[in-house]
Amino acid sequence: MSNLIKASVIQCSTVKYDLEATLEKMDRLVKVARERDGSQLAVFPEAFLGGYPKGLNFGCVVGERDPAGRDDFLAYTKSAISVPGPAITRVEEIARRHDIFIVSGVIEKAGGTLYCTAIWVHPEQGLVGKRRKLMPTGSERLIWGFGDENDVKVCKTTLPGTTDEITLSSTICWENYMPLLRYRMYELGTQLYCVPTVDNREVWQNTMTHIALEGRTDISFAIYFSQVKDHVSSVKADLDSKTQNSDETVKIAGGSVIIDPLGNVLAGPLRGSEGVLTAELDLDTIIRGKLDLDVVGHYARRDIFSMSVRS
Repeated sequence: MSNLIKASVIQCSTVKYDLEATLEKMDRLVKVARERDGSQLAVFPEAFLGGYPKGLNFGCVVGERDPAGRDDFLAYTKSAISVPGPAITRVEEIARRHDIFIVSGVIEKAGGTLYCTAIWVHPEQGLVGKRRKLMPTGSERLIWGFGDENDVKVCKTTLPGTTDEITLSSTICWENYMPLLRYRMYELGTQLYCVPTVDNREVWQNTMTHIALEGRTDISFAIYFSQVKDHVSSVKADLDSKTQNSDETVKIAGGSVIIDPLGNVLAGPLRGSEGVLTAELDLDTIIRGKLDLDVVGHYARRDIFSMSVRS
């Protein structure tokens, strides 16, 4: 029985504060991944639905708030989505129409709080799960709430055209610098380690290669690509609380890539443009890699180390 699957990472940006246009963009790019490349899995960037507000300060400094910044937050909240909700229904329709499993970053609103969330959408079963980012980084903590123990989990599912269950995870951006979280994902048996992110530094490639080798897992990560004309920070330019950067400097240049469990780059990195990267993944390579390294098995040294997880 074949253990080959095709996976795509989709490097693209949100369309301003326009949810409908962003969903249409998702539809077009998923169609490319499925019809051109035959993909069974598509991974979108962090905050793809709702937008990543790079450069916005929401009118806040220590001890002070600018009222205009609250208008920024109002606009940003209105662009966020409920999970589940009407936008998720649209994503389910896209997955079903193109017969593809979708992993995507979204900005989720729940009550008065926003969360940076990853969703899992099956083409037949619809929304099969979500997880919220446990640790927003830096100034993200001002606008996003924190995930909890319920978000330390993976998704066990099947992909289109397959009958065997696989395990995929979706740790978001700098959550991947949390060693204990990574270890827990390995313990839970992740085979497809999906990483929605906005980190476009070249050194990020080293992080992803390290994780692929450490966890003996296939890595698929999708990075935002955004020039300021397409980015949420180009909107409401009249607000005093807008980005401190100029329009010429606000850019996330991409760098999406797919890496196998032995550290080989199968596709990418893609820099300087939007696009769809696709690679064929041999899940048996995960087992081949366990010959000499299984960090939750023979390399764990449980006689010395232990970890407890509240989940």
